Amino acid sequence: MFKIGITTFGGGYAMIAVFDKELGERKKWIDQEELLDYLAISQITPGVIAVNVATFVGRKKAGILGAVFGTLGVVTPSLIIITIIAALLTNFAGNEYVMHAFAGIRICVCVLIINATIRFIKQTVVDVLTLATFLCVFLVAAFTRVSTVYIVLFIILVSIVFTIIKGISDKKKHDGGAKC
Repeated sequence: MFKIGITTFGGGYAMIAVFDKELGERKKWIDQEELLDYLAISQITPGVIAVNVATFVGRKKAGILGAVFGTLGVVTPSLIIITIIAALLTNFAGNEYVMHAFAGIRICVCVLIINATIRFIKQTVVDVLTLATFLCVFLVAAFTRVSTVYIVLFIILVSIVFTIIKGISDKKKHDGGAKC
């Protein structure tokens, strides 16, 4: 987690691709589905996404102590870097090279976020229903001022209702087939 924290700029969304590569592909601690679950839960729980994901993964791997060290690992590099930058930035904030470096970092962060988003869309949009859900959520989030909390709660409610209806339908099909 410390390695992820020290090598990733741009916060939780930018870290998604790094979490996937380091914890999923390289270490095999979690798979993409688990990461998606952790990200979903991190979205609706208080706190920073990267910290929440690090805590969840740490707890999975080593219990409470793992959660503590996972959290500290991902937070400590930022704390150190921010402390150093705060001490030095007032001297260099107006420097043209520093401003260009930050502009370049912002572009890289955007690319990381877009790349992770595309990968997760490919993983989660698997049929017409998930495509329709994705498009509806995207349009509401992008073009209205509806809070993401309400969007997530609404999707949870719709998913529960859909699952119940599908379960009843499947049960009727199964029971009806047994009577024949």
